[in-house]
Amino acid sequence: MDDFILEMNHITKEFPGVKALNDVSFNVKRGEIHALVGENGAGKSTLMKVLAGVYPFGSYTGAMMFNGAELQFTGTRDSEKAGIAIIFQELALVKQMSIRENIYLGSEFQKNGIIDWDTTFVEASKVLREVHLNRNPLMKIIDLGVGEQQLVEIAKAVSKKASLLILDEPTAALTETETDNLMRILRDLQAKGVSCIYISHKISEVAQIADRVTVLRDGRAIGTDDVNNMTEERMIKLMVGREITQRFPRVEHTPGETVLEIRGWTVHDPDVPTRKVIDNVSFSVRKGEILGIAGLMGAGRTELAMSIFGSYGVGRTGELLLNGRKMVANSPSACIEQGVAYLSEDRKRYGFVAMMDVRGNMTLASMAKLWKNGVIDGNEEIRRTEQYVGDLSIKTPSVEQKVGNLSGGNQQKVVVGKWLMTHPKVLFLDEPTRGIDVGAKIEIYNIMNRLIKQGVCIVMISSELPEILGISDRILVMHMGRLVGDLSWKEATQEKVMYLATGGK
Repeated sequence: MDDFILEMNHITKEFPGVKALNDVSFNVKRGEIHALVGENGAGKSTLMKVLAGVYPFGSYTGAMMFNGAELQFTGTRDSEKAGIAIIFQELALVKQMSIRENIYLGSEFQKNGIIDWDTTFVEASKVLREVHLNRNPLMKIIDLGVGEQQLVEIAKAVSKKASLLILDEPTAALTETETDNLMRILRDLQAKGVSCIYISHKISEVAQIADRVTVLRDGRAIGTDDVNNMTEERMIKLMVGREITQRFPRVEHTPGETVLEIRGWTVHDPDVPTRKVIDNVSFSVRKGEILGIAGLMGAGRTELAMSIFGSYGVGRTGELLLNGRKMVANSPSACIEQGVAYLSEDRKRYGFVAMMDVRGNMTLASMAKLWKNGVIDGNEEIRRTEQYVGDLSIKTPSVEQKVGNLSGGNQQKVVVGKWLMTHPKVLFLDEPTRGIDVGAKIEIYNIMNRLIKQGVCIVMISSELPEILGISDRILVMHMGRLVGDLSWKEATQEKVMYLATGGK
């Protein structure tokens, strides 16, 4: 049909033992922003990789039409030539190269066989203006923030004259301001006739930006409708296959004695030792409570947790007390031995080893407890891993499965299991639900509530205010390395937290 720029009909894609896509039909109208939602493992990324030529023609069944012509891509270059650009969650930028080099990498302007850097600069400046990125094209990618790097990726797509832009979890690591800016840019591109497929776990974001929504579940297309007919509740029900009555399962906790106390904690930037990243922060964490830490990106939340865990900062001063005794935080291994664990916000880089199996990943941080007569007790390793796989409801064929083959939610639960095996007294969770679907989020929240019952202290850092307000017993607010607020969950509101996070008194 002329109304559709893209039609994917009856797409089926199988991997050994798994049918990732089962007879999926999906279409995009000209000039629309079409959201694609579903749980981790629902098939969203697989469908887009088929479209982008990552999985070439012949490796799937079904047919695709783009601008009225049948598509039979042999690779990603074919999709780019057709006018399709995909921006993955892990940005494909060369950090040590400049903006202009990244935008035209592989499609450089040439004159007499030599790269024409003057033309490259001029053209890069033009596309940067289109995406509202006011940066010198000669700047290196490594010197840009995450939001700006995202805009460079979009500039690459604009430079290729893409008529269909695919964005996979584009705001996972963006601040609220950066997200609003991205939304404006997408609307500008839409006004110029560019169509967009928008993949996100953030349901409220989908409701804000999309014209239509398609829901995938277990490799099947469950339904497509105008966004006005897709309430958040309906989207979630279609995604998980059941009614979700409570997205934030709050449980009344009764905090006990203080377990961790931080007094006058100050930390300097290891790259710029004269700069304070954490400035005279003091607070305490009690047994059986979830302490939330809120703040804008760059407020120092992650740096605070990593410095307490012994993995960040120089010139650290102040006191850390664990159960009333001075805590030694000169290395992560020392902290683990004392009962403090830290789950990183970047699980793919710091949380697990993708090519290792579930068993190897989950026992990484507690290997010393598995030594027997100088060797690892393999039977005990398997027994403990299988226990936690069951306790955390990790969906895996076996403990020998590579973690890289699991869905995002199950990868996150493997990382949680790794730290639970260390039997922590205090567990720092940095963005524990980033990049996972709503069903997996609820499972993580339920795990947190179970840990609280067992007497574990949890400190949760999150950029999602509804999550902070919905799960925390108490909320600390940070601004520019300082602690500027300490609120109970009953008195905290989004407005109050944001006021403090932006420097209000």
